[in-house]
Amino acid sequence: MEKIRSRSRHPVKNSAVRRILRWMPILIMLLVTICLLVMILLGGIARAWAWGILFNTTILFILGLIFLIDAVLYAIKRRRVSKRIIITALGSLLFLVPTFTDLSLPYPASINTTKPAATVRLPANVPLKTAWGGDRADVNFHVTIPGARWAYDFVVEPYFTDSPEVTDYGCYGVPVVAPAAGIVTLAHDGEPDTPINGEALVKNPANLVVIKLDETGTYLAIGHFKPGSVRVKTGERVSEGQVIAQCGSSGSSSEPHIHIHHQRQELNFDSSIWFAEGLPLYFRDHDGPPMPEGGVRVENGKKIATGVTVRHIGK
Repeated sequence: MEKIRSRSRHPVKNSAVRRILRWMPILIMLLVTICLLVMILLGGIARAWAWGILFNTTILFILGLIFLIDAVLYAIKRRRVSKRIIITALGSLLFLVPTFTDLSLPYPASINTTKPAATVRLPANVPLKTAWGGDRADVNFHVTIPGARWAYDFVVEPYFTDSPEVTDYGCYGVPVVAPAAGIVTLAHDGEPDTPINGEALVKNPANLVVIKLDETGTYLAIGHFKPGSVRVKTGERVSEGQVIAQCGSSGSSSEPHIHIHHQRQELNFDSSIWFAEGLPLYFRDHDGPPMPEGGVRVENGKKIATGVTVRHIGK
């Protein structure tokens, strides 16, 4: 009699385990969704990480694909579609959305409440056209990236020439100066210029300099320098206006330009601007607004810069 009772218990246990396993994909997706929402609501570095996971990793894509395949195979095997299978499939498709769509959503950080901001001088002494800059997506494509939320791209006449030669662009070789005093925490050189007639090599590192600002203790990153032009070294102190490199087109660059942005965390080759907190960046001692706005429109296949031109007028 005892043997009969023992045997009768196993099917019940196995059935319970199978039910839990069948609901596991939905539970995992629900848990991941709740965690990401909580991280976004917490703000700070937690929000930056959540945003990076959503739009710059394959984590959600892999989970969504696995659970979608599992739901489809289970439906084929059982020859029926249950509510659980429908919920699993819909949840999986939602996890795939960030990979297959270009939402271009601005990173949710307010310029009025994000502190500390930095106010520095322009990174060059020549007239600079603001290709991208500002707080809105229509004037600054960087707004979707947490660490570069208030980044700028500056170009110099002539620009948007479509020439394959980097030397045909006014920004190429322009001396770039330290916008403020601080300690160089990263000085990288030796990367080649990205070919103008090719796509920007997003994963290629750029020649760049990162400065820890004396005033705020935060980090200013300036990059896309000409190969062999970086004049400072890691650990060196720089003064405001000191020449640190020459403009180039290294890294993820469509043409020679000066990129600059301000972030809370130290930037190095083990970190990413997708997993850092971008901070507001303003300019002083020039003939334009503190936060110059950029913008690019296309007419008859030709790019036209609509942003403001600014020039340093201080000492």
